[in-house]
Amino acid sequence: MRLQGRTAIVTGAAGGIGRASAIRFLAEGAKVVLGDVDESRLMATAAAIGTDETVLAVVADVSKKADIDALVAAAVGKFGRVDIMLNNAGIAPVMDFLDVSEEIYDHVLSVNLKGAFLGTQAAARQMIAQGEGGVIINMSSINSGLANPNVATYAISKGGMNQVTSTAAVAFAPYGIRVCGVGPGTIATDIIKGAFTERAGMDAILARTPMGRLGEPEEVASVVAFLASDDASYITGETIYPDGGRRVLNYTVPVRE
Repeated sequence: MRLQGRTAIVTGAAGGIGRASAIRFLAEGAKVVLGDVDESRLMATAAAIGTDETVLAVVADVSKKADIDALVAAAVGKFGRVDIMLNNAGIAPVMDFLDVSEEIYDHVLSVNLKGAFLGTQAAARQMIAQGEGGVIINMSSINSGLANPNVATYAISKGGMNQVTSTAAVAFAPYGIRVCGVGPGTIATDIIKGAFTERAGMDAILARTPMGRLGEPEEVASVVAFLASDDASYITGETIYPDGGRRVLNYTVPVRE
């Protein structure tokens, strides 16, 4: 119960890592506000994981400042405060680099990068007003530093997100606000089970993962919960990578004949 008495906001909370993180926050004693653009899945998740006393679901498009501000306001209105912000919402279209249109590029960066920036701003403003510090966590990816052209826009957005984390950490340290990142490897979520796996191939994914398996959303959620807790009280500006060893593996590319 490391988060007893605290309120956490989770974006992209209807499924995957967001849902798992919300469940973990609840298990640690926090009240949780779930934000997602998919209303039906969001409401189903809220009903499944908590009660009206512990969970609030708010439909929100993180690429819109008004929605992010409303999400934070709803958390304060329901639970009185915001102590933890998990900017988790993200999309990852799989396609060749040259097939990325201007519209796709703008959409991915609006959700993944702009959304994290707006969420960080809104949460920090509320935390500063409360005067008791807080924790902001941005869901990055190993692709923030690895070159995977099949998910170019996703990788570009996550590289930028790491700078949101580091610059915000310095900006808000005087207020007792920590800003951290989590960069998962290949996790068994709907995104991975769909076009990503079809394009890359499961054998190729496992061949570049030393632990030889996909990660589970709950394994990422455990890292999120640690960073949100006082156990991580001296960690800020860093991104932690639960990736089964992938980032340290120097793997090869096919040789052209």
